[in-house]
Amino acid sequence: MDIRRRNNVTLLGPVEGPARGPAVVLAHGFGCDQNMWRLILPELVRHHRVVLFDYVGSGGSDLSAWDERRYSALDGYARDVVEVCEELDLDRAVFVGHSVSAMVGVLAARSAPERIGSLVMVAPSPRYLDDDGYHGGFSEEDIEELLASLESNYLGWSAAMAPVIMGNPERPELGQELTNSFCATDPDIARVFARTTFLSDSREDLKSVTVPTLVLECAQDVIAPRQVGAFVHAAIPSSRLVTLDATGHCPQLSAPEATVEAILAFLAVLDEDGR
Repeated sequence: MDIRRRNNVTLLGPVEGPARGPAVVLAHGFGCDQNMWRLILPELVRHHRVVLFDYVGSGGSDLSAWDERRYSALDGYARDVVEVCEELDLDRAVFVGHSVSAMVGVLAARSAPERIGSLVMVAPSPRYLDDDGYHGGFSEEDIEELLASLESNYLGWSAAMAPVIMGNPERPELGQELTNSFCATDPDIARVFARTTFLSDSREDLKSVTVPTLVLECAQDVIAPRQVGAFVHAAIPSSRLVTLDATGHCPQLSAPEATVEAILAFLAVLDEDGR
């Protein structure tokens, strides 16, 4: 199988001089694609090799490769990540995962530690459902209503939910961009990815993380509130928690300067440590 074509892999980086440190792999979240990273790319690619890709079923990926059985669990998306890293022969890459992709990165790093050497979690959530002693941000009724609405009228759900997820109501163009991204996804594929995302529970998986990890949370985020960022940080002893002065669940779009600054600072520390 042509992995590069399957996952619409894009390679970027310095055209002159050596790249700094390991490659940086950028992984998008639910309903999105690699285009969501475009605003942080100019700074990131000045000195670092960057790998962009789309999960199967998203963006410019090969839709014929989509398999409901494989992508009904986060492990299926983690396999995509590992196979892309193997195809490119990456050595201890920095995996930057947005939203649910942060947990995909945890699984991929555990499966192939020689391929992924550090993690950057952008607005992560290991569980969206509230639980005893855990605040995920959503009740069981909330999630059931969200999924029922998505399955009955995906385009209507996208138009209603995307601006809420994005936040920043004073900048409606951001919500419209996320709406367009959601609407470009096949509804049947989106239904499976949504269930995989919102019903997942990766809290125990966090205990397996031993690599350097940066947790980036937003000051205001209805999808991954700050209690979740604190939980992820506490669960990973090697992690650093940075709260971005940003609103919404997609800081790479709403606050790209602050987002890339935090990522570059983390990469600089890794470079100093020789990781």
